[in-house]
Amino acid sequence: MWNYQKKLQYPVNIKNPDPKLASYVVSQYGGPNGEISASLRYLSQRYSMPTDAAKALLTDIGSFDLK
Repeated sequence: MWNYQKKLQYPVNIKNPDPKLASYVVSQYGGPNGEISASLRYLSQRYSMPTDAAKALLTDIGSFDLK
């Protein structure tokens, strides 16, 4: 059903690697205050919302962050 090919969509040639910048970028996505953490917090909080409108809002915000 799934065909996984581990290849980049566009070729990348890194001429001057910058480990400090790479560490910063990774922390923004996956750190404790990163985008993925925030998105998962929104998606988990939606289950305790009393109204359907509030659930829908948190679902929209949480899934928008993942894109």
